[in-house]
Amino acid sequence: MNVTQMIRVTAMCLLATFFAALTAGCNPEASGKGDRVIRIGYQKFGTLSILKARGTLEKRLESRGVQVKWTPFPGGPQLLEAMNVGSIDIGHTGNTPPIFAQAAGTPLVYIGSGIPKPENEAIVVPKDSPIKSVKDLKGKKVALNKGSNVHDLLVQALEKAGLTYTDIKPVYLPPADARAAFAKKSVDAWVVWDPYYSAVETELETKTITDATGYTTNREFILAHRTFAEQRQDEVKIVLDELKKTTDWFNHHPDETAKLLAKEIGMDIQPVKKAIVRSKYGLEPINDSIVNEQQQIADTFLRIGLIPKKIRVQDAVWPHHR
Repeated sequence: MNVTQMIRVTAMCLLATFFAALTAGCNPEASGKGDRVIRIGYQKFGTLSILKARGTLEKRLESRGVQVKWTPFPGGPQLLEAMNVGSIDIGHTGNTPPIFAQAAGTPLVYIGSGIPKPENEAIVVPKDSPIKSVKDLKGKKVALNKGSNVHDLLVQALEKAGLTYTDIKPVYLPPADARAAFAKKSVDAWVVWDPYYSAVETELETKTITDATGYTTNREFILAHRTFAEQRQDEVKIVLDELKKTTDWFNHHPDETAKLLAKEIGMDIQPVKKAIVRSKYGLEPINDSIVNEQQQIADTFLRIGLIPKKIRVQDAVWPHHR
């Protein structure tokens, strides 16, 4: 099974799980004190996916009589849509999805932040493409997952190259469809994140125009439904503690991490390891500097019309995060 097929299978499983949850009457109130389940949404790459692979959170919560249910998502926007309707309690995304979600009224709170990883996302083109720089994207079709972390990279890169968002032709596609379009050269460029970035580097002939260095921090954020975070503070702190231990562990065990994660997400180990070793990982509380980073993204997106109203990021910061 190739990567595109695996992504499609994951998406189909997600839809089945998502609609089953809705049919069962899933809502954030069901995550109150009487329900001993934490529903976690995760993507193919990031600290939560590795935490799932290790199984340490389940062991930590077992003595409390709390179960963990995991649901895979192809990207941050889809994950936060599920949080909005009450299908998950905790999840992780890059820096951009929470901006779109907060503007749309999703009752999310930031509960933790990863350290910057700009190397883990990039703008790629086919190896034989005449495109050599961001300036060359003018008038070109650029694939991206709308509202994902790479959306900010694209906006910042264009503006620093003297272009505007209207100078390109954005093609909004989820990862599986974007990869297929890129492989067929029906788009000129793809703004992509790991492990899809490492997979396309490994399996197709590509060249990287730029990664996110100098444009955006590409932080991973840990987010929770506001109701869940208010009602289950102790368990949220346990999740964060186990995530911190996980990042410390896999920084020192990249080979073992790659094996665990490759098995977990059904991807070949070579691109997984390439993604793992690009950056160091860490988890830290939300501070004023991080809030300001997010606010700058929100203000930029408002200015260019990507979100409909002004938001205040500080309003979505969990007061118990420190």
